[in-house]
Amino acid sequence: MEQRIGPSIQPLQGAAADPAFVPGITGPRPDEPEESAPAPESEPEKAVAEEETAVAVAETPEEAVAEAEELPVDGPVFEAADRRARIVADARGVRLSLDEEACEFRWDEIGAVETATARFGRRFTVTVHTPDRRWYPIEIEAPARARFKEWESQLDAVLDAYFEDGESAGEDA
Repeated sequence: MEQRIGPSIQPLQGAAADPAFVPGITGPRPDEPEESAPAPESEPEKAVAEEETAVAVAETPEEAVAEAEELPVDGPVFEAADRRARIVADARGVRLSLDEEACEFRWDEIGAVETATARFGRRFTVTVHTPDRRWYPIEIEAPARARFKEWESQLDAVLDAYFEDGESAGEDA
């Protein structure tokens, strides 16, 4: 899924792209790739693909949650949830879930974590940004606006403990 903001503009076929364009005269059509049979996979690629499939099938979301609960966590933990959404940030990383969909980010996969509160209402938004310029926002409805400060401080404590930004990495070197 591509994340683009703004209008969807199709590329121009004409003078803007080709200075030799003459209106009314059609040029050659762009080559369209022919549909061909998929390339045969080598034996190591097949083994890796089968292993990944077996791992994905073996671990259901319930098993992953049970696994996560078994691991002891020493340090700050941030957890916020409402009837549909849930966010958990701890030593393992950040986990977001909305209804039946879930995603997990390890700390080395995260470029930034951003929070925002609605001016009116009780929506608390947490956005996880990745280094490849993708972002994953989740909105949680708070029981009261007073919870925003509590959640901000808990999330800041987790980020201070586990998230290493580029500045601290540069100081260590």
